[in-house]
Amino acid sequence: MVDALTYKIAKCCAPQEDDAITGYFKEDGTITVHDATCNAVQGFRTERLLNVTWDEIQKTETPADSDALPPEFAELDETDYFILKHHQELGMDYSIVVAETLRIPLEEMHQRHRKLRNLGGLKRVEGRIIHYRKNIVKGKWIKHRNHTYYELTPEGKTWIQAFENQQAASET
Repeated sequence: MVDALTYKIAKCCAPQEDDAITGYFKEDGTITVHDATCNAVQGFRTERLLNVTWDEIQKTETPADSDALPPEFAELDETDYFILKHHQELGMDYSIVVAETLRIPLEEMHQRHRKLRNLGGLKRVEGRIIHYRKNIVKGKWIKHRNHTYYELTPEGKTWIQAFENQQAASET
């Protein structure tokens, strides 16, 4: 018996039904559907690219297959977006620095970091010695024992993209 193919709409370009599309066969057996003009496709292994059509995707699609954002996304606001974006651009950081950078009261920053961690958009950095603020102090290692550092998770990156997609849609 042949298993049904599983298609997932790429979050990087979020192709719409009228767009020309291409598929990418992933190692896990799913096919990620990208807009044919998506920049990400340029870096893919060509032997894994597939011609796909919207008709074949819709025949196999069920509500469980949709790549809708999880309910946690509804709990986020613009300040949460800026916190996630800070971690995306500057890497791992701790609440004091993020609060000062974004001009958020420290107690609120602690609460927001906890909330984003509990929702799965940030994760706590384990270990005592870490590379301090990627792209800021190049090659410098600092030992901070009394700070809790956070870094962005793949889920957090998805939320940033969703915020930016919503912003772009509201501007048009």
